[in-house]
Amino acid sequence: MAKVAFIGLGVMGYPMAGHLKVKGGHDVAVYNRTFAKAEKWSAEFGGEAFHTPAEAAADADFVFTCVGNDDDLRAVTTGKGGVLEGMKQGAILIDNTTASAEVARELDAAAKARGCGFIDAPVSGGQAGAENGVLTVMCGGDEASFEKARPVIEAYARMIGLMGPSGAGQLTKMINQICIAGLVQGLAEGIHFGKRAGLDIENVVSVISKGAAGSWQMENRHKTMNAGQYDFGFAIDWMRKDLDIVLAEARRNGATLPVTALVDQFYSDLQAMGGNRWDTSSLLARLERD
Repeated sequence: MAKVAFIGLGVMGYPMAGHLKVKGGHDVAVYNRTFAKAEKWSAEFGGEAFHTPAEAAADADFVFTCVGNDDDLRAVTTGKGGVLEGMKQGAILIDNTTASAEVARELDAAAKARGCGFIDAPVSGGQAGAENGVLTVMCGGDEASFEKARPVIEAYARMIGLMGPSGAGQLTKMINQICIAGLVQGLAEGIHFGKRAGLDIENVVSVISKGAAGSWQMENRHKTMNAGQYDFGFAIDWMRKDLDIVLAEARRNGATLPVTALVDQFYSDLQAMGGNRWDTSSLLARLERD
């Protein structure tokens, strides 16, 4: 059992912190910007709720963060009352936020200056993956910190990999989002084409999903897409935030991402249709709006 702090109890962080307490058996302290949410978690799982990240992180062996974006992450780590004010030497900061590689490198340097380790560890698997404790975790950092943190991360993960030095986890998550964007658009177009052609989509997918066209998106999203149901899952607002990070990094490293940029614009169209909180599979709704 380790002493753990978890900062950020949103739709992902709330169940992840729960797995660290119940499945991992760790002593978990929590902080959330809305304190009532931290109190609710504490009442449900038995860990202690604190009013600042620094207080939650004091004496913790591992400190997890899972917040909205780069600015939120800086606020709870290097900002006033942030975790690095409270962390002891030798503790490891593990960031599960989907953020930029740049901020990951900043935090790595800040943690090392305090005598702490740092792992950027964005996750994939969505809310369902967090609730079921089967997330994929893409890590960046030094091997020694990774090996210490891995047994703790396992409480909410199905797959954990060290992808390279600090920032490599975030870069890998960017690739993950690039691949998802193209896959979902292809699936949307396929279903749209099939419906216009008068085919039975369930019948079509039962066959093609077992061949080269098969994917997680096809297996898990084709039914709801075909039914026009999008009020769940990974929201368009979140995906556009992620794709903004991807496209900014591509401008820095010179990568050419025409399909990703196009799908990002398609998601912008869906936001204009009022679909900010729709699942990313709602790309089909754009094709069927007429």
